[in-house]
Amino acid sequence: MSSSDSSDDEDNEQEEEDDENNNNRPIKKIKTNFNGEAALSSIPLDVSSQETAIFKKSKSPPLIILLDQATLETVKNKGGIYELLNCDDHRELCKKKLRRDPNEFRPDILHQELLALLDSPLNKAGHVKIYIHTKSKVLIDVHSSIRIPRTYKRFAGLMVQLLHKMKIKAGNDGTTLLKVIKNPFSQHLPPSTRCYGFSCQGTLYSPIALAKTIVGDDPEVSPSQPPTCLVIGAMSTGHITIEDHPYIEKMLSISSYPLSGAAALSRVMGGIEHHWGII
Repeated sequence: MSSSDSSDDEDNEQEEEDDENNNNRPIKKIKTNFNGEAALSSIPLDVSSQETAIFKKSKSPPLIILLDQATLETVKNKGGIYELLNCDDHRELCKKKLRRDPNEFRPDILHQELLALLDSPLNKAGHVKIYIHTKSKVLIDVHSSIRIPRTYKRFAGLMVQLLHKMKIKAGNDGTTLLKVIKNPFSQHLPPSTRCYGFSCQGTLYSPIALAKTIVGDDPEVSPSQPPTCLVIGAMSTGHITIEDHPYIEKMLSISSYPLSGAAALSRVMGGIEHHWGII
């Protein structure tokens, strides 16, 4: 037997061993829907960088979010330092001096909602514009690229700085990340914008049905369609009303259960992301 024949036999034995090993390996299952079509795979989706870049080029965000009735007020402590008024640190001050319910002062709700919005794939795709409207009638423009502090203490310090200086700029390129702008909010809406308010008393929709109802087609396919504005509360008690926002067409609800603002926003964002195919 020649050396070439010996090597061929060894290669054949190795291929047979590989085939046996492959047969013994667990096969990745792909879930199918009722039509037998592939619906979900355990294999990660391969999203090209070119598709991601297309989303980031969106210049006119088709979705405008107004976080309404946020409680952002400052108070000077005993050391002469301004702090953001909240129910945990200033309970006695709210009761005795301000004579107001301490539970009204919940800036942490706004913090949670901002994190939910800014962390969403919809915002990272460049499709969201955020505004904040406080109970004291302060209107704030939020840049979509801002990185809100994760901890409440740092967030509170940022809000105090904003309320006193009227704007916050990025240290590296001078971009205005937060700024106080003039009321009313309606003057900042593009023409033909359709506005909807959210309340547990509104018409109930599932997240996907809601997205199909209030937003149009994929903004990359139909870039000329007018944007949609959603008004969502950032307060601990109360409701968004059409009396406060006459431009609201209809009141909506996203769940039959009471939800936190952050949870409601996550459901809304998820429905729109599913409708537009944003992953």
